[in-house]
Order: sequence, then C-alpha cells, then structure tokens
Amino acid sequence: MSRSLRVLGIDPGLTRCGIGVVDVSPNRTASLVHVGVARSAPGDPIEKRLAAIAAGIREVLVAHEPHVVAVERVFAQNNRHSVMGTAQASGIALLLAAEHGLTAATHTPSEVKAAITGYGSADKLQVQTMVARVLRLDALPQPADAADALAIALCHAWRGGAAAAPAGETLTPAQKAWRDAEKRRSPQPRVARTHVRTGA
Repeated sequence: MSRSLRVLGIDPGLTRCGIGVVDVSPNRTASLVHVGVARSAPGDPIEKRLAAIAAGIREVLVAHEPHVVAVERVFAQNNRHSVMGTAQASGIALLLAAEHGLTAATHTPSEVKAAITGYGSADKLQVQTMVARVLRLDALPQPADAADALAIALCHAWRGGAAAAPAGETLTPAQKAWRDAEKRRSPQPRVARTHVRTGA
C-alpha cells in the first residue's frame, strides 16, 4: 500500500507566520493534520522575533514529522520593511528544514493560487474556500495566514511533491504513474514575442 506524503506548508511572516500540515495520498486526496500561526511581538528586537517564529515552526516539525517543507517564495513588494520581515521568516523556515534533514521547496503566490483554485489571481476568500473543500473542513481555515500555509502544502503535493517518495523510499507503481502524468500535463513554457513598430 502506497504511503501518503506529509507536507509542512509555511506562509512566512514576521508578525504572523502561517503553518499548515497536510497528508496527501497518491490519488490526490488530502487530510488536515495541523494548522496554526507562529507569532512574534512587533515591539521585540528582531533576534527575539525570529527566535519566536523559529520556535513555533520547530514545535510543529517535532510534533508532526513532515516528509517535506514547502514555503511561499518571497517576491518584491512596495513595502520594503514588510518584504524584509517575510524574507527573514522564510530563511528561518528553510534553515529549520535543513536542520531536520528535509527537502524544502518554494512556490510563488500565483503558483499556489493556480494550483488550488485554477486561477492565478484568486483572492484570499477563494483560496480559503477551496482549501476547506479539499480538506473537507466544516469552516474556512482561519486566519488567512494559516489558510495560505495549507494552500502552499497542497500546491507542493499536487505539483509533483506527492509523487515523490519520502526520504529512503522507492516510488511505488502508482506514484510513478502519477509523476509521469504530472509531467505530461505540465504546460510548456511560452516564448514571449516582442513586436517592434517602426515609424513611417
């Protein structure tokens, strides 16, 4: 019997860091294992804030023993202070994954939204609604940071993560078939064409 993949998803943030753990089987069905938020006080020194975020992630790593870690990829924002905190929290998550001997992957917000809703520009409510439906939850996961963490975990599993066996295991026939199917259905990159207009 093939084994499900346990993914720890992290929506990095310095004040609130979303943390979600899901089990995803090779047939793509998923179940909720854990969801929560690691918090730090905005008035604390940066080193203390990062330590608080690290403690929250570490606690989940120890308690739930995921096979892989998926983190939302940091992207440029207008608020430089905000993106700096997000990048620092992301670095903490990736470091902890390495310390626990786990593979880590990053996914952009648009990749996550497209994987969960089929629409790369979906809003937070649409993401929350689909996460609740996929995980068969009675209510929308709250807060939004936690829902995003679950979405990141599901995105990683559905983009081929669950087709890969946990460390030390070989792929089952079902996992190989799923991996090959994922490769076949992956869209081919589009080549941008530049049109140059010349003056009369």
